[in-house]
Amino acid sequence: MPEPLEYPKAMLTRATLDACIKCTICETACPVSAVTPLFPGPKFVGPQAERFRDGESVDHSLDYCSSCGACTLACPQGVQIAELNSQARAVMKEDNMPLRDKLIGQTVLMGKVMTPFAPIANAALGNKLVRTVVEKTVGVHRDAPMPTARLHTFQGWMKKHQPPASPRTRGPVVFFSGCAGGYFEVETSIKTVEVLEHLGYEVIAPKQGCCGLAQQSNGLFDEATKSVLKLCDQLRSGGKDLTIVSASGSCAGMLKHEAHEIMGVDEEKLHDVGTRMREISEFLLELHAAGDLPTDFVRNDITVPYHAPCQLKSQGMGMPAITVMELIPGVKVIESGRACCGIAGTYGLKKEKYDIAQAVGQPLFDMVKEKNEGIAVCDTETCRWQIEKGSGVKTVHPIWLVHKAYGLS
Repeated sequence: MPEPLEYPKAMLTRATLDACIKCTICETACPVSAVTPLFPGPKFVGPQAERFRDGESVDHSLDYCSSCGACTLACPQGVQIAELNSQARAVMKEDNMPLRDKLIGQTVLMGKVMTPFAPIANAALGNKLVRTVVEKTVGVHRDAPMPTARLHTFQGWMKKHQPPASPRTRGPVVFFSGCAGGYFEVETSIKTVEVLEHLGYEVIAPKQGCCGLAQQSNGLFDEATKSVLKLCDQLRSGGKDLTIVSASGSCAGMLKHEAHEIMGVDEEKLHDVGTRMREISEFLLELHAAGDLPTDFVRNDITVPYHAPCQLKSQGMGMPAITVMELIPGVKVIESGRACCGIAGTYGLKKEKYDIAQAVGQPLFDMVKEKNEGIAVCDTETCRWQIEKGSGVKTVHPIWLVHKAYGLS
């Protein structure tokens, strides 16, 4: 396989830029350029600037692109604008990678360090003085949303877990928790496993590491490539030809789309895992379409604001969570209609981008505050942390409502 940065330098995605007709539709879709003059817009730093690049970026405002992907989705000509920008940024940062951007992608290390000392870690993350010191030394904003450390991991729970005595009538599936689902959003992973078991599946959760998404989004293509290929080996060890289910929409997207389209990873193991990967709402909707999803749900009279994350939209699956949640009697879902929550993985954590991320997310925060009846719903972890911090409303994965509707909570 070629060196990771050879792909963006060669710019195979570059072939799409000649389809750009400068219609500026991508500019109107961009949530970042709408709130700050520091980012001139996806057309300018993408197709337009790309024509003048020769291994270097012509404009460092490129780093203010959040890679949300709204531009690629909006483009009527099929130009891969967000992918072009991500590739160009990786080349731009190759010889000048900030220490913070190297550290911020170490999600497994963060989980392993914080778990044994969860109460202390949470107290430190909630301490204004500590956060101010971190901001000044590392560059992570003092008010940026942080995960909550847990005293147990998903893998630790899985080792002790006793599946229900009812027979596994549907056979096995492999479960992929993602880093956040393994260390911080443990309850979401547990609820997903319990729903799958309730439906009659045997759930296999092999030892698994990071997908490399946070590294990729910060331009660390070498490290991200190693992470995603190692993860592919781990997930494949769970069983050949088995469906792989995840409650982490962003990590699923890395395996289905981003590792190949952005980093150019072109290995059989990635294609194998990517084609078998299903986000849990996508998986449940496929069951429903086939007439195989039990809908003996407990009624739940609630209206929930729902935000579909950027990483989910980029997978082209629509919004399966809305259909699944509205199968539950009494549940009414209000889709946010907002392009982005602002966090964009690690983008909104950075001190120089925090205010931009908050401005991008503010219309969503206001909508959630206005429409909620106690909770909001979103499919990916960092987006949930951003929405909850910005709105003050508890924000959960759609599987929480399904879990409750099956009487499992």
